[in-house]
Amino acid sequence: MPSSNRILTMSHAIAEGIANEMRNDPSVFVMGEDIATYGGIFGATTGLLAEFGDQRIRDTPISETAFIGAGVGAAMAGMRPIVELMFVDFFGVCMDAIYNLAAKNIYFSGGNCKVPMVIMTATGGGYSDAGQHSQTLHATFAHMPGLKVAVPANAYDAKGLMISAIRDDGPVLYMFHKGLQGLAWMASPERAATEVPDEAYEIPFGEAKVVRPGKDATVVALSMMVHHALDAAEQLAKEGIDVEVIDLRTLVPLDRAAVFKSVAKTGRLIVVDEDYSSFGVTAEIIASVVERDPTVLKAKPRRLAYPDIPIPYSRPMEQFALPNAGKVAEAVRDSVKKGH
Repeated sequence: MPSSNRILTMSHAIAEGIANEMRNDPSVFVMGEDIATYGGIFGATTGLLAEFGDQRIRDTPISETAFIGAGVGAAMAGMRPIVELMFVDFFGVCMDAIYNLAAKNIYFSGGNCKVPMVIMTATGGGYSDAGQHSQTLHATFAHMPGLKVAVPANAYDAKGLMISAIRDDGPVLYMFHKGLQGLAWMASPERAATEVPDEAYEIPFGEAKVVRPGKDATVVALSMMVHHALDAAEQLAKEGIDVEVIDLRTLVPLDRAAVFKSVAKTGRLIVVDEDYSSFGVTAEIIASVVERDPTVLKAKPRRLAYPDIPIPYSRPMEQFALPNAGKVAEAVRDSVKKGH
């Protein structure tokens, strides 16, 4: 990690990554609802209008079908659009443009038409936003061939992954958790704000990071769940249990090798995701280890995810259902106990 004395929130880091690329490449522009004058409701485009003007920072009508579709056309015509889908939950009204156009047009054209497009979207619950504004839906997009999926958990990764996404010649779903953005009106884990260099840098897709080394159990996480995993690891260390935490950083491509290497060392696997439990990322990661060599496991693998229910508006009910540090710690304890 390059040295820097600046501490940025994730929202500022994302905006800075976009600005870096816009200064260097006139084909990059941003559009979406409330991304210009307002700066994006989660701060990811704050300050861009003042520097780049309303031709490159474009507020759109409330029609996701229209502006996601326009983004696909602009990308195929040689531009590099960044389109903000305000909440990932709104994907339903523009799924045709995302999947049948953006994700497939490179294949349909035999590779002759590139689609260098970033769809930036907010994910995550915990704030009583109810079932239409609180999902993560990581697996929904990771399941679809043709899309890359980036999921940062801190400001340093957020900037580097955004720059990599903009420079990619294919469509990228860039999914940031609203609870990590560092907004004044929404609590964020302290470690989500990190040192961020002034200069542009890329984080290669498909390279997970060991954010905490350990020897007794592997916890694989992404986005907000990385912070819950680290909180659990700190608690478990006081109990004599040494946990290794892996931040996937991207789901597509997925760094299966890094996961397997860690599990081969620790012998135990716990996977944590805020997305729904069934048919999800957690099961895919477990399967990738078991299919390669199940004998590395000293205990059965465990998954922690959101139960298969619509997300409640009631705060106590929502908090009851969400994965958290306590649930991660309990799963690790159980794995270590039964693995001996």
